[in-house]
Amino acid sequence: MAAILDTPRGSAYGPPALKGAERRDRASLSRMSNLMDDDARETHDREQPPPDEAALTARFRRLGDRLSHVRSDAASEQSQVPSPRADPTAIARGFRLSSELVAGVLVGAAIGWALDHWLGISPWGMIVFVLLGFVAGVLNVMRAAGVVPTKTLEPPDTKE
Repeated sequence: MAAILDTPRGSAYGPPALKGAERRDRASLSRMSNLMDDDARETHDREQPPPDEAALTARFRRLGDRLSHVRSDAASEQSQVPSPRADPTAIARGFRLSSELVAGVLVGAAIGWALDHWLGISPWGMIVFVLLGFVAGVLNVMRAAGVVPTKTLEPPDTKE
């Protein structure tokens, strides 16, 4: 196998029909680069752009002026309105709501784990009580957010 790979056939890769293509490609590339050196606009005056390019440049310039005008108006409007800052009470409320949910799940998992080890019902206590802890956590979050009234054990008819 090593003899096949180490045979001195030269450094050309590819099919044998393309052995002379290397020289032809170099010649065609040099001709193409000479053509590309000339102006692509077919005019030899590089200072004056063609009319369509001049019109496009003028349109870009007008668009840039309009955008800078709109941006300056928006910046002046934003400077008049004070930027809202993060409300510390809102952040505290967010932490409280998230900790209510996490605490419900963790307490449920702890009770489930204890029942699994105490009663020997390995995955079922954990599964049931993690789900119950999640439900309790969501209910606590809804109570803390004020979505659900805090006293739900009273009948809906009786009002104090």
